[in-house]
Amino acid sequence: MANPHGGGVTGVLVAATSAVRRSGLETIVREGPSLKLAGSVPGTIGLLERARELHPDAVLIDLPQPDPQFSATAATLKDAGASVLVLIDEPDPTWTARLLRAGVSAVLPRESTASEIHSAIQAVVNGLILLDPEIAQNLAGSVRGERNESSAEMIEDLTAREVQVLRLLAEGLGNKEIAARLGISDHTAKFHISSILAKLGASSRTEAVTIGIRMGLVLL
Repeated sequence: MANPHGGGVTGVLVAATSAVRRSGLETIVREGPSLKLAGSVPGTIGLLERARELHPDAVLIDLPQPDPQFSATAATLKDAGASVLVLIDEPDPTWTARLLRAGVSAVLPRESTASEIHSAIQAVVNGLILLDPEIAQNLAGSVRGERNESSAEMIEDLTAREVQVLRLLAEGLGNKEIAARLGISDHTAKFHISSILAKLGASSRTEAVTIGIRMGLVLL
């Protein structure tokens, strides 16, 4: 996507209720390669207005706890062209699933390192969906009971890259082999697999492949 900040720089808007957390995240963004701090706001109050003013490429949001109203905010930010990353402790699986449907691109623990946050920002602005493996596992267990929803909706939820990864899983390839085949890092392959498991409500790679076959995504 076109970068309004030019020169390959990714503009990031930071949102955090805690002034300490906000300052820390601002520092992380400033120190990130090819990242630029577009601005910051005290939590979700005024976030949409600030995003419309600054047109950031990504919005990094620190949430102390799940906010039932945030999915609507996330959807609006996504529609405005910003990739949304959420940092949160022990998110509720149902709430996490709602965030993904609303267009959030990454859900990570609040204790994520600066390097992990940098990588996540660069990944999501390039169209990837990232979930911390533990968060994905919790989400998978919750979503498993909802698998009777239409297959068409599930297929729509998977990105084209995730479908590629799912088909390579069906071939029995491991993380390193998938990464090599697609020309991506092992870390990115791992995140793709976590996202696939979460979206399909699968507890294992084998179960994900089985669901993929039933949905017509994987051909035998």
